[in-house]
Amino acid sequence: MTTASNCASVQIAGAGMTTFGRHRDRSVADLAAEAVHAAVADAALSLSDIDVAFYANTTQSPLEGQHMIGGQIALRRLGLGGIPIFNVENACASGTSAFHLAVAHVRAGLADIALAVGAEKMNVGDRARAMAVFDGAYDTSRPETLAEALTELGGDIDDSTIGQRSVFMDIYAAVARAHMREFGTTEEQIAAVAAKNHLHAVHNERAFYRTGMTVREVLAARPLAPPLTVPMCAPLTDGAAAVVVGSAEALRNLGVPDPVDVMASVVVSGQDRDLGDWNRHVTRVAGRAAYEQAGVGPGDVDVAEVHDATAFAEILVSEMLGLCELGSGGMEAASGATAIGGRIPINPSGGLESKGHPLAATGLGQIFELVEQLRGRAGVRQVSDPRIGLTENGGGFLGYEEAVAAVTILGRIDS
Repeated sequence: MTTASNCASVQIAGAGMTTFGRHRDRSVADLAAEAVHAAVADAALSLSDIDVAFYANTTQSPLEGQHMIGGQIALRRLGLGGIPIFNVENACASGTSAFHLAVAHVRAGLADIALAVGAEKMNVGDRARAMAVFDGAYDTSRPETLAEALTELGGDIDDSTIGQRSVFMDIYAAVARAHMREFGTTEEQIAAVAAKNHLHAVHNERAFYRTGMTVREVLAARPLAPPLTVPMCAPLTDGAAAVVVGSAEALRNLGVPDPVDVMASVVVSGQDRDLGDWNRHVTRVAGRAAYEQAGVGPGDVDVAEVHDATAFAEILVSEMLGLCELGSGGMEAASGATAIGGRIPINPSGGLESKGHPLAATGLGQIFELVEQLRGRAGVRQVSDPRIGLTENGGGFLGYEEAVAAVTILGRIDS
């Protein structure tokens, strides 16, 4: 795989994020506007400084019938018109994909300042319709291939008596059972991840769930998709996040305070592979490319925000990124190594399980958290003296894994 090597010349000027939760009285455009204004203010810039915008959204089309020009509508309402605006959809990785395109645009010299924004409103008063959105994130022309993959991964189980859930919880559960079978990962270890993330979220004012839980409480909660219980899974949420990036020269000339280095931005699509060929897992491939682009390795990462749509997903991703050895992610979580104060803090924000998962906003929310961490502004959940942070954001499902994986590596700039 060929990767660009000059990504460090692009920097984050500012980041903004709404609370993630249920915003039934607010529109997608309202949420986007809040995040954009916050990001621009954080950068000490104005809307007139933005040369191009990339707007990510996945659910407004099926849930509201806004099939096109969502970005033009939302951003014009807040006074951002006249510039190129591109609409981005890449399943749950849409926000980070928008960020990747913004970085690429600046790196290519097509803009000095670029905006990436992701906004989602999933609570529309019809939970069944919201759940059905996920049915469009695999190959709908060949539904039998999904059933075959789930059976090969997790075996046949009778979960017909368990309550309503998205198909992605079944997918994550099947992958979890395969991992448990191969490596001996336990339900207690998966619960340790969830308990850790719920504890982290207690101190995150933008998180949806802010109540700490013990491993025992997580295990005793309502089953959702064996071996997963409800607290192990991300809830349906609304929200928005935005990031402003620019060339180092432009930000210096504009007097932007405290920028953050974009050391790597990689987006990779999955490929056909054998079930046990972990070396070709889409997240491992993306991670390798990001480390190469940034000129660092897993041992250099001080803090990470990863796509824990379920607690098990955090275990697998930590292994695929080399933050933990293959098969040891569950043990590392249970030991406290991935908690704040541990060897490699993962999801100090509380992750998707606690913070929430408004699909297209999620990846940019992860970047927001890293910007806060690298600037030393995370308060009680601050990781000690982080210099390099990593985000991983996955989307869709094909074969045995996500259809797309996005990995971003950010670095602190010392004054």
